[in-house]
Amino acid sequence: MNSIYSRIEELINKRGMTKKAFCEELKISTGNLGDWKRGKSVPSTTKLIEIAAFFDVSLDWIMVGRSKVIIKEQNMTYKTGDYPEGHTDSTISELTVKEQEFIKEYIEFTRYRKQKRADIGTDESS
Repeated sequence: MNSIYSRIEELINKRGMTKKAFCEELKISTGNLGDWKRGKSVPSTTKLIEIAAFFDVSLDWIMVGRSKVIIKEQNMTYKTGDYPEGHTDSTISELTVKEQEFIKEYIEFTRYRKQKRADIGTDESS
């Protein structure tokens, strides 16, 4: 099974970067990168979001190696924008603090990525 580090290393190699240049670009110490390689630690959620945005890949791919969204529920219909006022906030309050933080970081990542794409003229509206 590929690790988060091996997927990051693959991205570095595909970009033709050195590991040192990657670390400098994303403000990661080479010691931390070495710890990731040895499995001593893993990147923080914030750092994973930065790495995903830098390489323009999905956070899901970096974390678990999946490139397609897999929804395991059967016969479910998902709608967006049809929630009563405050419904989303009450749904979020039912999550654990860690889950809420993850959602907030993912929203930050989405905004950051959208801004990056707008800056280079490849904004995707979906």
